Amino acid sequence: MKKDGGTMIFRGFCALLLSLGIFLGGATTPGWAEEAAVRVYIDIDSPHFQKFPLAVTPFYALAPSPEGVELSRWFSASLTEMLAITNFFQLILPTAFLEDPAQADSTLQGTHLPDWRAIGAEYLVKGGYRVRGQELTAEFRLFDVVRGEVVRDKRYVGTLAERKAMVQKFAGEILFALTGDGGVFDTKIAFVLKSGREGELHTVNFDGSDLARFTQWKTLTLSPRWSPGGRYLTYTSYRDGNPDLYVQGYPGGGTKKIAAFPGLNLAGPWSADGQRMLLTLSRDGNQEIYVMSLEDGRLERLTQNAAIDVSPSWSPDGRSIAFVSNRSGSPQIYVMNREGGEVRRLTYEGGYNTSPSWSPKGDRIAFEARVDGSFQIHTIRVDGSDQMPLTTDGGDHESPSWSPDGRYIAFSTRGGGASRICVMNANGTGKRVLVEAPGCLAPAWSPRLP
Repeated sequence: MKKDGGTMIFRGFCALLLSLGIFLGGATTPGWAEEAAVRVYIDIDSPHFQKFPLAVTPFYALAPSPEGVELSRWFSASLTEMLAITNFFQLILPTAFLEDPAQADSTLQGTHLPDWRAIGAEYLVKGGYRVRGQELTAEFRLFDVVRGEVVRDKRYVGTLAERKAMVQKFAGEILFALTGDGGVFDTKIAFVLKSGREGELHTVNFDGSDLARFTQWKTLTLSPRWSPGGRYLTYTSYRDGNPDLYVQGYPGGGTKKIAAFPGLNLAGPWSADGQRMLLTLSRDGNQEIYVMSLEDGRLERLTQNAAIDVSPSWSPDGRSIAFVSNRSGSPQIYVMNREGGEVRRLTYEGGYNTSPSWSPKGDRIAFEARVDGSFQIHTIRVDGSDQMPLTTDGGDHESPSWSPDGRYIAFSTRGGGASRICVMNANGTGKRVLVEAPGCLAPAWSPRLP
């Protein structure tokens, strides 16, 4: 292959990753994978799923502490809030609790289970904490009220500043214990916050907390994409005048330009195995889809059509790619194999469909569909059947991005003088706003972070 500028730039990028000790591979297997292989869990994706009735009590002080009641209530309120945003739990209000806290503690033996069964709880969370200076020890227990057994018993030691991370970890333990999947509490959503001609990347937690600015280029930056392990972000930026492709370590680290061809160098997604990256280039005079090998920097053009081909999205197994083309006269979703062959049109309903995002479960593709003059989020099966609208309200709904467990979709909205980054369940229910600020757009959901 000709040793052009993109190849030379990419080899420098590989050297940067090696110097940072970054592994170009998929996400590591969760520590609880072996248990998931042998247990049978409740199917929360079933249309007949009923929410888990669960109660969370104030935490007990294991030793006298100046934080006292405030920290006791903080633990229960934070865990309750974390579980509520999953939409998987029927959380019982504290006003319904019958158990006398003076006659109980955080152990199974000290819990009067009939009081909890009487108010309809099937699961119960209790815990305790101890503070010594800035060191915090927190104990969490999940009880099966019906069976009268301890389902999860965890103890975390850290600082007071790390107490939210403890709550997130145990919320994941609860979800795994009941569903076989630890949820997405340890994920983030990257997005663009645009102001005038400038746009910078920001990140926010799944629950809407810890909004943080990521780039500082004071120029237009677009199209964030996470690496499979969440160790860095790729994006397109005009920092040197041309829309070039960059990679930057996350949450901090070096930055490297990896594609700087004349014209558009638009960041695309990484393959699940971390060996390849899709991107859109206009180096040949037209916007076409390419794949870059991360082993040697080799570029291969996948689309060979006079039309515009953009917005590629890998299937979870890496064998297929969804993309947008106007080869039929209007933007529509197409699917091709990983070599660029066997192209087939996926969408026929509506005159403008774009921004495909393939579900991690592999069964559906989310996309934007223009309906009555505004864009709405739809999903469709990979065979082109069962197109479903997930949003129907006013304004534009754009850039769908799946959570790594395939149970939620992040997207941006514009309308009524406001813009937002939102999350909803994969069936369109449970919509909630993470960030509301002028110029929010292009969310990208991270994998589970280390």
